[in-house]
Amino acid sequence: MRNIVFLTGTRADFGKIKALIQVIENHEDFEPYIFVTGMHMMHEYGYTLIEVERCGFKNLATFNNHTDEATMDLTLAKTINGFSAYIKTIEPDLIVVHGDRVEALAGAIVGSLNNILVAHIEGGELSGTIDELIRHSVTKLSHIHYTSNDDAKKRLLQMGELESSIFTIGSPDVDIMFSDDLPQLDIVKDYYQIAFDTYGLAMYHPVTTEIDTIAENANNYVDALIESDRNYVVIYPNNDLGSKHILQAYEKFSDNKRFKVFPSIRFEYFLTLLKNAEFIIGNSSAGIREAPYYGVPTVNIGNRQLNRATSLEIINVSSKKQNILEALNKLSEKVEVSSEIFGRGNSAELFLTTLETKELWEINHQKQFNDTY
Repeated sequence: MRNIVFLTGTRADFGKIKALIQVIENHEDFEPYIFVTGMHMMHEYGYTLIEVERCGFKNLATFNNHTDEATMDLTLAKTINGFSAYIKTIEPDLIVVHGDRVEALAGAIVGSLNNILVAHIEGGELSGTIDELIRHSVTKLSHIHYTSNDDAKKRLLQMGELESSIFTIGSPDVDIMFSDDLPQLDIVKDYYQIAFDTYGLAMYHPVTTEIDTIAENANNYVDALIESDRNYVVIYPNNDLGSKHILQAYEKFSDNKRFKVFPSIRFEYFLTLLKNAEFIIGNSSAGIREAPYYGVPTVNIGNRQLNRATSLEIINVSSKKQNILEALNKLSEKVEVSSEIFGRGNSAELFLTTLETKELWEINHQKQFNDTY
């Protein structure tokens, strides 16, 4: 029996790894453990630990790593301390981390320094903020890489990673996007008391490298939504540096019946809302990744998703209010698309196949650099 620890710090990364945990939950050769920390533990952001607990996974541990939005370095240090103590009790054979958050970086540091195999989900991707530095750092601290597409794989090869350690499995949340388990729209609207017949999804996160302009940009965004005279389901930003400016701007939505604002929404419920939305607006990766699969148009604002994969359904605009309004006026009808840029919805199956191979467990803990010149 091999012990596999999954680390999750946000509602977003849990949505990515949930299918991977499920596929090994009852496997006779593997025992999954889940270390829950980060935003999951914060009541201000919906205390999404509850959503993790609802999945019924048996080996759940929690850790409060939050310090302050302006001290991501101290949050990293605190997470390293808590996770290091945890893995001493589990003695895992593999640590699985996702993406570009400080929690993933902490998991990779702890694993690599304790001679434990680290697997990184969705390395090799691009973005326009501090996330990219963290993501590539996690790559260099990881031994195994599960990429979402061949472009990401090529970037890992450029970074000197061995091809034998890279497995392209797609984006695991696509598995859930097209599952038969998504709730019906009327159930979701009733649960969250959303009375709109039509609506857009609004998700806007801080760009930590543009801290001096976050307040101005957030107010431009909010003012444009109000002036557009449309209905919106608004979801809180993540808790990165600058989030308080966005939440302050959101106070303008108070008592406006065209806006329903939520700290968080269950992942499957969110997917149903996205699938049936007229559009999504903001700078969330959901507009770049998930929305095109559903044929939902995206208004992508600013630089947070800079250089990420794009499609015809995505309108990229600056953070100026007038440009945002013009983009909203250009929105097209939803279209049926057949995008497979982030996989075909069989990521969990492909993930399990790699775990069942002898070769994966023989990957050298002492990493080698592959020269490409």
